[in-house]
Amino acid sequence: MMAGSIMQVNIVAADHPVWHGTAKSVTIPASEGGMGILPDHEPVLTVIKEGTIVVVDPEGERHSFEVTDGFISFDSNKLTVAVERGRDVKRAE
Repeated sequence: MMAGSIMQVNIVAADHPVWHGTAKSVTIPASEGGMGILPDHEPVLTVIKEGTIVVVDPEGERHSFEVTDGFISFDSNKLTVAVERGRDVKRAE
């Protein structure tokens, strides 16, 4: 990973956008267990299960999102997360 690399992240639920922005890392609840995605990761398409996605933005702030089953697609430093339902944990409190 190159110093200062970031990726674009777009988290969408079936009926609304959940979050979009830039990140230096994302942890997802993959079907085979937790999976970390960093900038310049090899392309991946995988199923995710119900759980929590944690996004660390370029300033180091953590953003948590509760999601249900869905999938992720990552290529060229663009991560798309598509889920049936999702919500920002901070906004839900």
